[in-house]
Amino acid sequence: MDDQNKNLILATVLSFLVILGWYTFFPPPEPVPAVDPAVTESVANGGTAGAPGVGGTAAETDATATAQAAEAEAPKAPRIDIDTPRLSGSISLQGGRIDDLSLKDYRVTIEDDAEIVKMLSPVGEAGAYYALYGWAPGSGLAADDVPGANTIWQAQSHNTLTPDSPVTMTWDNGNGLLFSRTIAIDEDFMFSVTQSVENTTGAPVALAPYGTLARHGEPADLKNFFILHEGAISMTDGRLSETKYKNMPDLDVNERERVPAEVFQVEANGWVGFTDHYWMSTLIPAKGQAFRSIAKYDEHRDIYQTDIVLPTMTVAAGQSSEVTTRLFAGAKEWATIRAYETDGVDGFINSIDWGMFFFLTKPIFWLLHNLNQVIGNMGVSIIVLTLILKALLFPLAYKSYVSMAKMKELQPQMEELKKKAGDDKQMVQKGMMELYKKEKVNPAAGCLPILMQIPIFFSLYKVIFVTFELRQAPFFGPFQDLSAPDPTSIMNFFGLLPWGAPEPGTMMATVLIGILPLLLGVSMFLQQKLNPAPTDPTQQMIFAWMPWVFMFMLGSFASGLVVYWITNNTITFTQQYLIMRSQGYTPDVFGNIKSGFKKTPKTDKK
Repeated sequence: MDDQNKNLILATVLSFLVILGWYTFFPPPEPVPAVDPAVTESVANGGTAGAPGVGGTAAETDATATAQAAEAEAPKAPRIDIDTPRLSGSISLQGGRIDDLSLKDYRVTIEDDAEIVKMLSPVGEAGAYYALYGWAPGSGLAADDVPGANTIWQAQSHNTLTPDSPVTMTWDNGNGLLFSRTIAIDEDFMFSVTQSVENTTGAPVALAPYGTLARHGEPADLKNFFILHEGAISMTDGRLSETKYKNMPDLDVNERERVPAEVFQVEANGWVGFTDHYWMSTLIPAKGQAFRSIAKYDEHRDIYQTDIVLPTMTVAAGQSSEVTTRLFAGAKEWATIRAYETDGVDGFINSIDWGMFFFLTKPIFWLLHNLNQVIGNMGVSIIVLTLILKALLFPLAYKSYVSMAKMKELQPQMEELKKKAGDDKQMVQKGMMELYKKEKVNPAAGCLPILMQIPIFFSLYKVIFVTFELRQAPFFGPFQDLSAPDPTSIMNFFGLLPWGAPEPGTMMATVLIGILPLLLGVSMFLQQKLNPAPTDPTQQMIFAWMPWVFMFMLGSFASGLVVYWITNNTITFTQQYLIMRSQGYTPDVFGNIKSGFKKTPKTDKK
C-alpha cells in the first residue's frame, strides 16, 4: 500500500476517533422535563434568598429567617416599570427586587410570533430568577433595622426606569436610619444601583451593603454539554472561576449557613454571577472596590445564589454613606461585553466560554465577527473563514503532498533495501532513515495538516456552538439558524413534498438526513477517490463505508459546522488535485469511482 493511502487511512482513523470521542464526552442534551408551576410556587413560597453573612452574627441569621418567613405576606407589592430600547420589565418594591426583565431584541424561536426572551422572573413564577440588594446588620443592629429581601420600599416618583430617568426608592426603619436606593440603566444591559444610608440615631452604626442573584432551580433550557459552561462564574483579581449548576451542591459546606458555598476575598477588581448558553447576569462592584464573592446552593429551597458583600461601613451620627455597584443582565454579545470591559469591568470578555483553545477561539471568532460585519451573512462568512484558514495551512499541505509524492518515488529503493536486509529490522530502519536524510524526505510531513486541523476544528465548533452571534443566524432558504442542525430531510425530499420533516434530535431525523449532511458525505467520498482504492479487502471496506458513516454521525451537528466541513473538504480536494498534478501525477477520479463499483474477481481455491 503506498504512503498516500496510508496517510488517508490515518486521517480517516483519527477523524473517526475524534468524532467517537466527541459523541462519548459531548452527547446530545437530554430532553428537559416540564416544570410543574404548582411545585415551583410551593418551593418559592417557602422562602427567598436572604442576606449573605458578613460577620456571622446571630442578627444576620435572624434576618435570613425573617426574609424566608415573610415571603408570602406581600406577593403583590407595587412595581416600577422598566422600558429601554432593549429591555422591558419592572422592579418590585418588595425588597426593591429587579425580578421582571425581558430582552426586546431576541425571541425564543425563529418564528415571527414567538415570545421574546424572558431574562428574570419573580418569585411565584416557574424558574424564579432575580437580583436584590440590602444591608447586613453589624454589631448593635437588629435584623429589622436594615432593609432586606422583603422590605417594602416607597417610590419617590411614579416615573418609568429609562436610560434618561433613574428611579429612587426609600425606606425609614423608624429608629433613626433612612435608607435610599437609586437605580439607573444604560442603553444596553447594565444597571447601576446606588445604596445609601443616613444615620440620625445619635450614635455610630455598622452595616455592610450586599447584592444577590438568586435562581430557583436549574434553568429550564439547560444544555448540560461538557463543552459549554453553565452555572456560577466569577472573576476575582484576574482569576476566572467556573462552577456548573450540577457541581454547586458539592461545594464545601459553609459552617455558618450549613449550605455548600465557595467564598473568595477580592482585593481589587472582579464580578460574580450566573452564565447560561446565551444569557448572563453578573454583580459588578466599582473598580478598585474590595468585596467578598460568594457562590452557594441551598438544597432545602433549591436556590442557587451568588453574592457580593462589601466591607462593613461605620456611619457616624449625623453622617451618611453610599456605595454604587452594577448589574449586568442580558445577552452575551461579544461587542457589548467587550465595550463594558473597556469601560472598566475587569476581564469581562472572559465571561464568554472560549474554552481551553482560547488562543484559537478568540482570534477565530474575531475574524468571523468582522467578516460577518462586512458580508452580512453568517453562512457565507463561515465559508470565507474556511478559505482563509485553508490558505494559512496551505504551506503545510503543500509540503505534505510533495513529501507523499517523494515517498512514492522512493518505493522501489525501499523495497530493494528490505530485500537486502531480510529479517534484520534494525538494518531496515537504519537504511530507511539514511535514505530519508539523503533525499530530504520527512515521512511525518503528511500528518502535519491533519494534526493542525484537529484543534482548529474543535475551536471552530466551540465558536459556532457557544458564541451568541451564531444564535439564529440565517444562511439562505430553510437554513435560518446555523447553530441548529440541518432542518431539511430526505423524508420530504428536502422540503419539496407537502409534509413535515422528523422532529430534530430524534432517531428518525438522524437517519433521514438533510441536504447538508448528504453534501458532506459526497465531498468526503470525492476526496477519497483522488487515490485508487487499496488492494487489501479490509481497507477497501473501510474506505467504502467511512464517508457515509460520517455523513450520518455529523448530521446532527450545528449546520454552521457542517457548512464549514463541506467547504473544507471541497477546498482540500481542489488543493490536493492541483498539487498532485504539479508533481506529475493526474488523479483519475472518475476511474477510481468506477472501479469501486466493479466486483472483485473470486480466486479459485485448490
